[in-house]
Amino acid sequence: MIGTIRKHSGWLWAVIITATIVSFIFWGTSQSKYGSGGTASLGTVYGKKITRDAYLTAKKDFYLYYFFRTGKWADNSDLTPATIDQAIDQRIMFTAKAEKMGIYISDDATATAAAQRLQALGRNGQVVTLSALVEQALAPRGFTAADFENYIRHDLMLEELERSLGLSGELVTPQEAAAAYQVEHQELSAQAVFFNASNYLAMVKPTPAVLAQFYTNFQAAYRLPDRVQVSYVVFDPSNYLAQSRAEWAKTNLLENVEAFFRRPQVGETYHGAKSATEAKTIITNEFIMARAQVDAQKDANDLATAAFGLEPVKPENLTTMANQKNLTVHLTAPFAKDTGPKEFESAGNFTKTAFALSADSPISEPVSDGDNIYVLALAKTLPSAIPSFEQLRFQVAVDYEQRESTLLAQRAGLAFYQTLTNQLAAGKTFATACVAAGHPPEFLPPFSTSTQDLPELEGRATLAQLRQAAYTTPLGKPSAFQPTGDGGFILLVQSKLPIDQTKMKADLPDFTERLREARHNEAFNEWFQSEAPVALKTPKSE
Repeated sequence: MIGTIRKHSGWLWAVIITATIVSFIFWGTSQSKYGSGGTASLGTVYGKKITRDAYLTAKKDFYLYYFFRTGKWADNSDLTPATIDQAIDQRIMFTAKAEKMGIYISDDATATAAAQRLQALGRNGQVVTLSALVEQALAPRGFTAADFENYIRHDLMLEELERSLGLSGELVTPQEAAAAYQVEHQELSAQAVFFNASNYLAMVKPTPAVLAQFYTNFQAAYRLPDRVQVSYVVFDPSNYLAQSRAEWAKTNLLENVEAFFRRPQVGETYHGAKSATEAKTIITNEFIMARAQVDAQKDANDLATAAFGLEPVKPENLTTMANQKNLTVHLTAPFAKDTGPKEFESAGNFTKTAFALSADSPISEPVSDGDNIYVLALAKTLPSAIPSFEQLRFQVAVDYEQRESTLLAQRAGLAFYQTLTNQLAAGKTFATACVAAGHPPEFLPPFSTSTQDLPELEGRATLAQLRQAAYTTPLGKPSAFQPTGDGGFILLVQSKLPIDQTKMKADLPDFTERLREARHNEAFNEWFQSEAPVALKTPKSE
């Protein structure tokens, strides 16, 4: 029992800071290319050797940066060690560049930003003190108050660096913005002829021998990968919203919202809000959801603790304790690592956790995936296998018919394109030639590069395929036949439609702001892409 508790102490000792559940994994346990000691070369930045102190400072800065933005420590996330190392390298370079540019952050500015960060972490109307933050969340990972102060100061430096280096990208004139808007919103009037596989399906009549041969030829495509089946209990924060509202009602919620609203980079445009009132409503809902997530996490921790408390630790413990707590246990169908459970959409953590379970460790710690929190238990592992032809007879028939009907549609499309070019050369119009051949064209709704959806395509082609044909074919000329997964199409762009000037005038302020932000990011990224190879030299692999 003692060993089990120690093994899972990372989630048993839950410290709540807003919606953050801190897992106590001690600083320095993650594997990186630099390790945790020794005198190996750390490379150079702007021609100067990177000291171990500079590397460790950048590492702490990045871990704190990631923690305060995601609620997780970088080495307890989906980030790979290589990705973490790369982020640390970049932070070293950014800090060195800021110092070279003379960017200086005063003690007062650092103290103000730190106070705002602590205020934002508060709950129940209480402001988190620096000592509480260090004691409860940072010290278990080896961080100190000085580390927190350094992180705040360096973060402000990097924000100022990004503003300075990306400034040229923000210099967008009204004329440039208007021209860019017109390019993005210039709608096209077009018609198309579609060759759909479904129209040729009746022509495909496979025999049992043909299907058996098709299965043999494509047998590898039917191999089932390694799969797992798990039971799980889900804790949905939305089920805790009423409880969260009741708890917040006992506190000065409005003051907390107001304090968060006054933070830099929040304000009345927070998350696209159109007014201060709307922004505060969004913040209020986030506070309520954050608390609901904390409550959900607490119940998930309680269930996992109880399941691990039964000895021996086995998968059935999850069901036993869930039943005692009147919680529903679900069972997934077997699923693969690259697809995840079909019962619900997973962001990946559920699947990653499921495949980490084993006979020796059959129950998971609570894992967040999307908005929900799960506790999993291993039900079954299924190794890779190829089902027999008899097991797959129906699916093989469907696949064969789809493949052959698509090929027939594409052959018909290619043949028609040759007929079409001949008819156009003889002076016939696009529509006349299409109708004469038995392929009447469809008039598509106007579309542009900013169009997000075109339901009329109905899965016969993607918007990307349509745009590719439209913008690579001369106006008034038919495109070549464009093959798709459903067959293909031929497109004719008839004309460019005039811009709606009234709509353009209304949209232009927001469009200009987005364009400036995009140019700002592009300018900074261009600087980084050209600067990094010269400024940052990592040690050569041995």
